[in-house]
Amino acid sequence: MSSGPLVLGIETSCDETAVGIVCGRTLLANVISSSVEEHARFGGVVPEIASRAHLEAMPSVIEQALFESNVTLKDIDAIGVTAGPGLIGALLVGTSAAQGLALALNKPVYGVNHLSAHLAVDALDESTSLKPAIGLLVSGGHSSIIQITDMARGVEVLGQTIDDAAGEAFDKIARLLELDFPGGPSIDRLAREGDARAIEFPRGLQDSDYNFSFSGLKTAVSRYLHQTPHSIRADIAASFQEAVVDVLLTKALRACIERGIDSLIIAGGVAANSRLRTEAAERCEIAGIELRIPPSALCTDNGAMVAAITSLALSAGVAPTHLGFATLSTAPLDHPVWA
Repeated sequence: MSSGPLVLGIETSCDETAVGIVCGRTLLANVISSSVEEHARFGGVVPEIASRAHLEAMPSVIEQALFESNVTLKDIDAIGVTAGPGLIGALLVGTSAAQGLALALNKPVYGVNHLSAHLAVDALDESTSLKPAIGLLVSGGHSSIIQITDMARGVEVLGQTIDDAAGEAFDKIARLLELDFPGGPSIDRLAREGDARAIEFPRGLQDSDYNFSFSGLKTAVSRYLHQTPHSIRADIAASFQEAVVDVLLTKALRACIERGIDSLIIAGGVAANSRLRTEAAERCEIAGIELRIPPSALCTDNGAMVAAITSLALSAGVAPTHLGFATLSTAPLDHPVWA
């Protein structure tokens, strides 16, 4: 086993009950139980269903992660858990489990920021150095550009969405196209059959600061569907996806160049999108920017990312979180660990 603290991370911010175990920067286990199929018929996540699913899955997910890591609870040095942002009921299941374990085992607990954790999963690639980077965080509810200097202690938010996040836009357009929930993977699959140049959809706020806006794009797609009801759905999906990817990468690479930083980390659920990954690789190579994107399995919500940021915090000497800490449905991204 690699050197470094042995950390168990718990993630329950939405519809995945996830537990990860890392040793230093080495991933030992990443177990996920998803309730997404229970939400699909509603076209979105139902908080009460998610909370109940977390309660039912938590014991077995923890047990499986320990088994895969070949460790016991007594071996764990610290416990990390998502404290926000997310669905309050879902968060409470995870934080209650984590604090219960911490109290019973007399181990430190770290309440961590879900969004910072998405970026910290990059640290699990031991071949990369922990150097300053620009982070492009793209998930179901968040689209942000972040300057990362010290992931364990704080980051600087350069820009974020002022309306719909990229993931939300994917879900809404998928609904208009009568595709399955969640929308991101459905559009990604359909777009591979279409022509991304068929329709020139707008690029919101492309020439301004680092903020994003996808509501205008969503409206444009809706109007196009209304005006041309017999258009090729694959072309619409591909053209919509291309517009999102273009804006995300244009702003992220601009941040790298203007801030003098030669490394870009893309994280969050939308980072699993195949077009985003391909286009990012091409543009970063042209710009001379190092691109770091976690494996697809570590882009969506997972326990490994929580364990990763907890391990970084522990190694950096960040004080653990006091028992009884609050959960927050919204939380500033620039505070990775709760006080």
